[in-house]
Amino acid sequence: MPPPAVDRAPDRGEAALAARVIGVIRSPFTSAAGTPIHPACAGGTAGEVIVAEPYGAALEDIEGFERVWLIYWMDRAEAFRAGVIPYRDTREHGLFATRAPVRPNPIGLSAVRLLGRDGCTLRVADLDILDGTPLLDIKPYVPEFDAHPHSRAGWFDETSTDRRVADGRFHEEHDS
Repeated sequence: MPPPAVDRAPDRGEAALAARVIGVIRSPFTSAAGTPIHPACAGGTAGEVIVAEPYGAALEDIEGFERVWLIYWMDRAEAFRAGVIPYRDTREHGLFATRAPVRPNPIGLSAVRLLGRDGCTLRVADLDILDGTPLLDIKPYVPEFDAHPHSRAGWFDETSTDRRVADGRFHEEHDS
């Protein structure tokens, strides 16, 4: 297998990788403001994950999982910021100590409930993703590997802010 495609960004000399969009995520959320900030805050919001036909066979056996990880490109997030005030706090933190979307690579990760599969379409719930978001990958959620409920959570353990929906502070609003 060849190594991933790597280019150098001409303006900064940084490495850049090519990624394949394998599908699209459909949700009722068309604007960042009002979108749940995490699947746990989504209250069962339903949507679809439409996988492109060339990748449809890769969905075989996925129906047995209660949850799946969606890995996606947050295409409407604003540019990288090193420090941010996250939705669940009132003071600034380093970006990598938050889940704010203004990342050097705006890759999103959400564990959603899998309700069913119809061919290349997954019906899901607990969506916290904007409609039309490009899908990069799907992985099964395995509780034995993916759940660590007694782990420390840094500043998050100390915050008293209980915001559950986005206010748009990290997204460019685009007309579709």
